[in-house]
Amino acid sequence: MFQLPSVAVVILNWNGKHYLQQFLPSVLSTTYGNCRVIVADNASTDDSVSFLQQQFPLVEIIHLNKNYGFANGYNKALKRVEAEYFLLLNSDVEVTPGWLQPMVELLEQNSSFAACQPKILSYNNKQLFEYAGACGGWIDSFGYPFSRGRVFDVCEQDKGQYNNVEEVFWASGAAFLVRSSVFEKFGGFDAYFFAHQEEIDLCWRMQGAGYHIFCCPQSVVYHVGGGTLPKGHSRKTFLNFRNNQIMLWKNLPGSQKWWKVPFRIMLDWLSGLKGLLSGDGGYLRSILKGHWAFAMWVVKRKTNTHRTKKVKLEKLNGVYNGNIAWQHFVKEKDTFSGIVKN
Repeated sequence: MFQLPSVAVVILNWNGKHYLQQFLPSVLSTTYGNCRVIVADNASTDDSVSFLQQQFPLVEIIHLNKNYGFANGYNKALKRVEAEYFLLLNSDVEVTPGWLQPMVELLEQNSSFAACQPKILSYNNKQLFEYAGACGGWIDSFGYPFSRGRVFDVCEQDKGQYNNVEEVFWASGAAFLVRSSVFEKFGGFDAYFFAHQEEIDLCWRMQGAGYHIFCCPQSVVYHVGGGTLPKGHSRKTFLNFRNNQIMLWKNLPGSQKWWKVPFRIMLDWLSGLKGLLSGDGGYLRSILKGHWAFAMWVVKRKTNTHRTKKVKLEKLNGVYNGNIAWQHFVKEKDTFSGIVKN
């Protein structure tokens, strides 16, 4: 008798009782027949754990002894989980009953298919794609991440325009299905990232080794977004700019990183100056702090445990050979299809 591959849906929680109360029932309504639901608690200081124990006694709980962030929180939790697939799910995501099976069936087609994500729509406006991944993540030649359905802060209306299964550069950490064997092979996420862009870094490393990343739009979820660090938060800005620079330095071949990283720093400063002129000096300060932290990382971390084959970006899937900042801010293009000509 055919046995469905085992899937562990793991929700990392930090002071998110209100999200668990709101969205965990939809996860527990998943119709996939070989699925466990686990909440990994990052040392919450609210009553998340006691709430789970009282209201959802069948949900497994992994207790972490401090807040390790998204990256290392998942690394530590998943070492205690056995399943063929891990489904990393944000606590502020509403899923639909049949959401899981299409993604598993897609990855089961070939052992080189390592990870995928569903179509991610906005919970607060279900006609719009959601910022964190939309319909599959791309990257441009200078390391700017964007998505099918989202360019910078502009989220498109979902009209079915991206309903094809397609290889992408990165799958969103908001709803990230990955082969457990591949996740473990690559040492999981880079713990130093703490949060933001660790999934892009991991997908880059996996692609460099010959694995493939997909978006599976036949699966649909709805994401609130900004649940832990809201948009515009100085810590979020710092992490995004720091981690993006580290990711470029780690993964670009030497022939590219020596000029692309300084060029990106210059573009980041221009973005910060634009913010300063509009009255947001904190934005520039967060960028400068992020760049300083990146410089210190380069000085102190001459080696790292996440080595992988360095492949030119243009040889990978889901890469736009250009600069989306130029396309968006100068040429005023604000849709994925308007920039990436299929």
